Amino acid sequence: MFRSYPINDRIDAGIQISLNEKIKEYSQRDDTLILALPRGGIPVAYQISQKLKIPFDMIFIRKLGLPTHEETAMGAIGINNIVIYNENCIISNSITKSIIDNVIIKEKVELERRDKEYRGDKPFPEIKNKNIILVDDGIASGASMKAAIATVKQYSPKKIIVAVPVGPPEIINELKLFVDDVICIHQPSPFHAVGLWYRQFPQVRDEEVHEYINLSNNINHENENENHLN
Repeated sequence: MFRSYPINDRIDAGIQISLNEKIKEYSQRDDTLILALPRGGIPVAYQISQKLKIPFDMIFIRKLGLPTHEETAMGAIGINNIVIYNENCIISNSITKSIIDNVIIKEKVELERRDKEYRGDKPFPEIKNKNIILVDDGIASGASMKAAIATVKQYSPKKIIVAVPVGPPEIINELKLFVDDVICIHQPSPFHAVGLWYRQFPQVRDEEVHEYINLSNNINHENENENHLN
């Protein structure tokens, strides 16, 4: 049976977001930074960065997946010991504290691995008094994005804007309580899962992330040079 997909792939997702009038307000501004949630948010953020000439960097978050179904989030962790819990998921699946603690330990190891793998010696970007645009390839439970929001708030940004291609309307409305604005291009209901709304939704490999990081460094340097000339 033929099915129509609103998003072709993560590149298309980034292009669709870049065409949104709200996000265009932040184009070519030196007080604005995109922070992508690796790995899926990286290709999306790169397209927005390229189209709107906004520098981008990464913010590392790890979903706390159910032991029986890792794609279902019972919470998420971020740097600086940020932990967000999905209470409904924890209660409905009778998850104990020991189970959660074990998953947190495991995901902290992966969080540190990715930080070392992708960032290396590069410090966390300066985000105080800046407009921060948090980008991912979609939102399901909202746990990962809430962890990203909580992390960014520790650094006193000017504004926080969430920009995603797709998410469930009830979660999008909830996120609006925590940030200055939420840009979500598609809000289907019932939702089920992010990947259902993409024609192509493969895992993003570490090698691809490194390619995008190298490309983003070039864009960031070009933007800095333009700002100096202006």
